Amino acid sequence: MTASTPDRYIGRFAPSPSGPLHFGSLVAALGSYLQAKAHRGLWLLRIEDLDPPREVAGAADAILRTLDDFGLHWDGSPVYQSHRYPYYQAVLDDWARRGLTYCCHCSRKSISEAGGFYPGHCRTRHRPPKGAAIRLKMDSPVYDFDDRLQGHIQVPAPLAEEDFTVRRRDGLYAYNLAVVIDDRDAGITEVVRGADLLEPTVRQIALYRLLQAPEPGWVHLPLAVHAGHKLSKQNHAPGLDSRRAGALLWLALDFLGQRPPAELRGAEPGVLLAWGQAHWSLSSIPAHAKIELDRADVSHF
Repeated sequence: MTASTPDRYIGRFAPSPSGPLHFGSLVAALGSYLQAKAHRGLWLLRIEDLDPPREVAGAADAILRTLDDFGLHWDGSPVYQSHRYPYYQAVLDDWARRGLTYCCHCSRKSISEAGGFYPGHCRTRHRPPKGAAIRLKMDSPVYDFDDRLQGHIQVPAPLAEEDFTVRRRDGLYAYNLAVVIDDRDAGITEVVRGADLLEPTVRQIALYRLLQAPEPGWVHLPLAVHAGHKLSKQNHAPGLDSRRAGALLWLALDFLGQRPPAELRGAEPGVLLAWGQAHWSLSSIPAHAKIELDRADVSHF
């Protein structure tokens, strides 16, 4: 199923409150913001507080303050995934009634020993729900899709065909389930995010089709890498310094291939964002999944 042409572009940025925003986060936020604004569309904000054990106290509020300091002002009110559990459960209840899901008690260790992909061990065993993960029967797998930046993407068959988890054993809702329901309900027309989420996209497309929902377009931006590692909260990437918002925005524009003028380096965020919106070119972004930062770049963080 493909989406009909929407009346208005709607994009989004969806950080998790597991720590402060870093330069990699800024690249994703800026790319999604400029893509939306260049289309005279909306740019929505969703806080993906779906995994309380990984959350850092105060991180959600810090994310909002940082985006504001960088001039990245979202449209409407932020959406918090922790407020949307009933919507996720309603979908799971419907799928359970239709026999599309099942309970699974297999451990990560047993799945790893089976080759890393779940082999469907519990699919026909009618396991009890207590302490079980909920898996979706992947009867209509998606093996490939077209990305506006990365081109035609194909994934390994075992990944596409796996009966993946839609609710974890600890009762928390899985990322793939929540993000598709949220983007569907928000009317997102294009998803702009980091290339680390390229492979899960086929699972999300399968969920859109199962929900009979319009599928968004896809743009996966290159990841900022230093010393071979993606800049991430897990890798202790330094948080953004709002006092240096202009310098960091200039670097992010440059990273995205937009070639901002040297005289704008360190300019006020509003000036840089206005330039970025006027000169935004998706085709100028390097079509690489990863880009290694040099020491000079990193020293500016």
